[in-house]
Amino acid sequence: MVEPDQPSTARMIDFWLGGEHHFPVDVAAASAFEQAYGPCPPVFRELRAFLGRAVRAMAAQGMESFLVFGAGVPTMGNVHEAAPEATVLYTDVDPVTIRLGQRLLAGSDRAGYGYGDATDMGTVDRAQLHRFVPGWGRRPVGVVFLGLAAFLDDVTLARTLDELYQSTAPGSLLAVDFDTEELAGFPEALAMMGPAFRMRPPTAFLPLLGRWTPTDDGIVPITRWRPDGPPAQVPDAFHGGVAVRSAG
Repeated sequence: MVEPDQPSTARMIDFWLGGEHHFPVDVAAASAFEQAYGPCPPVFRELRAFLGRAVRAMAAQGMESFLVFGAGVPTMGNVHEAAPEATVLYTDVDPVTIRLGQRLLAGSDRAGYGYGDATDMGTVDRAQLHRFVPGWGRRPVGVVFLGLAAFLDDVTLARTLDELYQSTAPGSLLAVDFDTEELAGFPEALAMMGPAFRMRPPTAFLPLLGRWTPTDDGIVPITRWRPDGPPAQVPDAFHGGVAVRSAG
């Protein structure tokens, strides 16, 4: 595989998680961000742990297939590893990450990887959707929407989540997260995130879900969403939760 000349957040996260699917350009970018901010590995380990808890909870509620947006590298406890009995369609918009994901999942009959822009469901390949998320629109499914809200303005985010609500069957579940204002105290790190990056106060999170109804757990710091033990002591950089698509 030809090495990319631009870093990818997905592969930087793989580096922080201790994975093997990143390139020198990603390591350099990750190291620079750590110097500007600090505790990236523990923060992203907790984010991945939240993903695992959320996906297992969704599977326990009967979700047998998952559609994942902004999927990143499909290793290190990603969705098909957290819910091994489910079928999973990973999607992303970065071509290098997509090719990497396709290579990693080449031998799987339960997980696939393709292009998909969360803000436009029409970009998801219908054949892949039919294969890995059977019953889309007719049967409840799990939708994973992590790491994306921070790169969408309020109007686009609300519209996107509402379109996903309309596209899914009643009983579907959504795993979602939001970036807090943690990076406001680290201007150099914040500048590295680019002009599209949006921090939000926790009071803004719930209204953006629209018709999606959070479980009784609410939208809370990710370490406090159904923790397996005492919540990890990491900076409060992300809030998240699981929301339900009602019958209405």
